[in-house]
Amino acid sequence: MWEKVKVIWKIPELRTKIGLTLLMLAIYRIGFQIQVPILDHARLAQEASQKGGVGDMLEQVAMLSASRLRDVTIFGLGIMPYISASIIFQLLGSVYPPLEQLQK
Repeated sequence: MWEKVKVIWKIPELRTKIGLTLLMLAIYRIGFQIQVPILDHARLAQEASQKGGVGDMLEQVAMLSASRLRDVTIFGLGIMPYISASIIFQLLGSVYPPLEQLQK
């Protein structure tokens, strides 16, 4: 088994692909540890722990979006910010001519 691993590390193309994959995995894991700085995380945790009202609403939104809203991190937001930004830029392209030229 170790002989196969040695062969993999001797091939430069595989070595760079494995290194890039490990680097992207490390960036991904770090992005899940960095919390979004805009929110007051202590207050969010307090509100989410309460039953009734905001706490139940956060739990239901988390269930529907398949995410944990209590741990709002950079990569924990998922794809929703990208989709929202894409829609906003498409709408702005029809209103703001320089942005329409940039889209073309």
